[in-house]
Amino acid sequence: MKAKWQNDINFFSTLTPRRAWNMLKIYVSFYISKYLKKPIQWGKPFSIAIEPTTSCNLRCPECPSGLRSFTRDTGMLEPEMFESIIDQVYKHVNYLTFYFQGEPYLNKHFLSMVSYAKTRNIYTATSTNGHFLTNKIAEKTVESGLDRLIISIDGTTQDTYEQYRIGGNIDRVIEGAKNVIRWKKKLKSKTPFVIFQFLVVRHNEHQIPELRKIAKEIGVDQVILKTAQIYDYKHGNPLIPLNDKYSRYKKMPDGTYEIKNKMENSCWKLWHSCVVTWDGRVLPCCFDKDARYVMGYMSDKSFDKIWWGNRYYKFREKLVRSRQEIDMCRNCSEGCTVNINYDF
Repeated sequence: MKAKWQNDINFFSTLTPRRAWNMLKIYVSFYISKYLKKPIQWGKPFSIAIEPTTSCNLRCPECPSGLRSFTRDTGMLEPEMFESIIDQVYKHVNYLTFYFQGEPYLNKHFLSMVSYAKTRNIYTATSTNGHFLTNKIAEKTVESGLDRLIISIDGTTQDTYEQYRIGGNIDRVIEGAKNVIRWKKKLKSKTPFVIFQFLVVRHNEHQIPELRKIAKEIGVDQVILKTAQIYDYKHGNPLIPLNDKYSRYKKMPDGTYEIKNKMENSCWKLWHSCVVTWDGRVLPCCFDKDARYVMGYMSDKSFDKIWWGNRYYKFREKLVRSRQEIDMCRNCSEGCTVNINYDF
């Protein structure tokens, strides 16, 4: 629990008066928009996700990167573009996720970009499949100042793990986690806050107790059990867990499945955050994995012009009027995502 408190302190230490005021404006305008059913936006995003790459070494069956199913190009974020984005947003952004699609550690500039964001007093987080956390890279990860490291580990044995993480090696993931924790101790660093994230599906849900045991033995700070987003769920799917509390979907009397949450004509993500792809496309949220709803291009316009632009306004307007009209929203299970956390 001490690590959890330290992690919270790290986050709140990034809240300057200017950022806090911006955050307040976001909250107020969001709830006024819900009440008036009109898109009112008074602030800028305080959270942003920037994509280091769309490339990935694994072939996970519910992931566009793993399936190699993108229609958009695969590529790597260049440091010059990253620094340009950060220089434009750091006065109001205090939480940066180095992840959208792909494996961040495949970008050779990834950790230097983390270090640059830290010079702007931004809380930094990433999610990785853990296959590149060698002893050397683990040391550099700790030295970079990364605040939060999520390691996806969807099984405790190789035969279970590889059913979803196709092409992966569980021993390599566990060794990578050990490397990071060892370097945290060696360098007397409080960061990164290390999380094991377990995507609960039918074939691995029985391994949750074993996962907690392994995490505690290694010295991981937290375990998160995350419900899985499944694209083809209507007529059932072998990935849907048997335990209902780990599922985003409910079985109907006719045997079909529906998303648990009720779709409202509002979306918190459209007010407080956005996504920037490796090539500078600004997207409304992380459900737009194939970048179909581009609000603007950082190569052509400043971030402010995109955020306050007509395209963004029209998108928010459509959402508060009838979210059902936006196809990516129809499969949005964000409202019923369940994260069950275990802190050590």
